[in-house]
Amino acid sequence: MIRASCSFIILQLVGIPSVVRAFTTTEQHNFRPAFSLSARTSTSDNELSASTAPSRRQFGSAALLASASIMSSLALPEPSFADSAELIDVYFGCGCFWHVQHEFVEAEKKILGRPGGDLTARAGYAGGIAGADAGRVCYHNGRNIADYGKLGHGEVVGLKIPPSAFPGFAEEYFKLFDKNGLRPDQAGDRGLEYRNLVGFPGGAKSEYSQMLIDASKRTGDKVSFSKGKGDDPDARSMVFVMDSNEFPFFVGEQYHQFHDGFAMGENYPSEYNNLAGELAKSGKLQESKCPNGMLGIGLAGL
Repeated sequence: MIRASCSFIILQLVGIPSVVRAFTTTEQHNFRPAFSLSARTSTSDNELSASTAPSRRQFGSAALLASASIMSSLALPEPSFADSAELIDVYFGCGCFWHVQHEFVEAEKKILGRPGGDLTARAGYAGGIAGADAGRVCYHNGRNIADYGKLGHGEVVGLKIPPSAFPGFAEEYFKLFDKNGLRPDQAGDRGLEYRNLVGFPGGAKSEYSQMLIDASKRTGDKVSFSKGKGDDPDARSMVFVMDSNEFPFFVGEQYHQFHDGFAMGENYPSEYNNLAGELAKSGKLQESKCPNGMLGIGLAGL
């Protein structure tokens, strides 16, 4: 078995969760807007700045500042986990989705107490302007069908959580970054497929944007934010905030679900790896209509 970063070719024997990850040719974009140490009175349409106390990282344009202020003043009550009848769809992207999915599975267990059969974390794709191609968004494949990179999507992990749980999950997300705001695979996986992004209903104009800012501050204020416009570049220490209503989540192929991590030796317990088959058998793992593997022939993960 050869294991490297998420964009490297990985070969595994039949009988072990199989997947072939190909090198991406997408270039990393040098995109990093400057931020001041104090709050701004005016910003570009693509920047996001906090409407609260000055922060090293700013979040939002003047219009968004006003929106966030209004939302905060409404002081909407947050439902308890037990009483929350409505779940929201959110997604988080931070490089290769294998490691990210594992961390959010652990977060679902810790924050919500969900058992294996109730876990909602799924590896998938989001953030592209093109959306789906004939209803599909797929990993790189030999048949060149609905390639997620060509459609402008990044690798993400989607979840269904109570609104009141969002701050806790946001904190878990920011823990993925190091003290300089770099993701774990920053040196290996590059290109828009691996950019940092967070999606939730309403995007930067929703009340969740302020929750995201606050969670970032509580975990070290390590990254900058920008309003996602779709097909956004891979920028160091930059997180793009997406409206999940405009840029929805597309579930990934089964062979990507509950996979071992991208780093050498990052192998998870078999109980974790087996969740893909168990959830598929119970009908709880949404089926992807994509070729089952890099070569698109559906054999041994190829």
